[in-house]
Amino acid sequence: MKRVTGATTALITPFKNGKVNEADYAKLIQRQIDNGIDAVCPVGTTGASATLSHDEHKRCIEIAVEVTKGSNTKVLAGAGSNATAEAIDIAKHAQRCGVDALFSVTPYYNKPSQEGLYQHYKAIASAVSELPFILYNVPGRTGVDMSADTVIRLYDDLPNIYGIKEATGSLERTIELLSQRPDMAVLSGDDIIDFPILASGGAGITSVTANLVPDMKSKLVHCALEGDFATARALNNTLFPLNKVLFCESNPIPIKAAMYIAGLIETLEYRLPLVPPSSKNMKKIESVMKNYTIAGV
Repeated sequence: MKRVTGATTALITPFKNGKVNEADYAKLIQRQIDNGIDAVCPVGTTGASATLSHDEHKRCIEIAVEVTKGSNTKVLAGAGSNATAEAIDIAKHAQRCGVDALFSVTPYYNKPSQEGLYQHYKAIASAVSELPFILYNVPGRTGVDMSADTVIRLYDDLPNIYGIKEATGSLERTIELLSQRPDMAVLSGDDIIDFPILASGGAGITSVTANLVPDMKSKLVHCALEGDFATARALNNTLFPLNKVLFCESNPIPIKAAMYIAGLIETLEYRLPLVPPSSKNMKKIESVMKNYTIAGV
C-alpha cells in the first residue's frame, strides 16, 4: 500500500453565486501541481467541508482526481463527518473515483469517548480496506482530542491506517507518537510548526498556507526530508508572518481572503456561518502578503 506523504495542501473551496466555482477549483489544483506539491487534499476542514452538501463534497473529489490524472501529484481526499455512516459513504465514493488515499477528521460536536473514536475510524477504514488511510486530529476545532494511545491502537489494528495529520499544536504529541511508532507517518497540520515536526521525524505537512505559496512550502518539506535542515528552517522562519496572519480569524476565512487579494480566485465568497474578515484584518493580510512573491499570478 503506497503511503501519501510529503508536501500536501489542504485546498480551499471557491464559491461563486452560492455554488462551488468548479473552474477556479480546477485552476487552483493545477497551480499546486505546477509548483511541486506532492498531494492535494480536497474537502478537508479548510475546504469548508462542513458547509458543503454531500453532492458538492463528492464533486470536489472528482475534480481533484480529474485534474491530477497523469501528474505526479496525488489526491489525499477528505472523508470526514460527525456521522460514521456519512463518512463511510464519502470514503467509498472517493475510492470509486480513484483517489490515492483518504484522511478523516475526528467527529465534531459529538465528543465521543476514546472507544467511540476507535470504533468510528475502524468502521471507516474497514469499509475501504484497500485504500491508504490517515487520521486527522484537530481538537481546537472539533472539541475532541484523540489520544496517542488511541492513534497507536488504530495504527496497529487497521493495516491501511498509516499515519495522522497532527494538528493539536503540540510538538510533544508528535514526539509521543513517533517515539513509540517510528514508522508512523505524522503530517504537520499546523503551518507554524512544520519545521519542528519534520525535524522530529514527521513525514510531511498538510498545509493551509500552501494554497497561497505552494512553491515555498514544497521546497521547505523536500529540503527537510532530504536532510537540508538549514534551508528548511530558514524557509519556515521566512514564512512565519504569513503563517501567523492566515490564522488571524477562523480558518479558512483568512486564506480565502488572501487568495482573493492575490487574484487566485474570482470572488471572495463564504457560506454562513462564515463571513469575510474584518476590514482591519483584511488590511493586515494584505500588508503581510506584500512581503512575498506569489507564484503564478
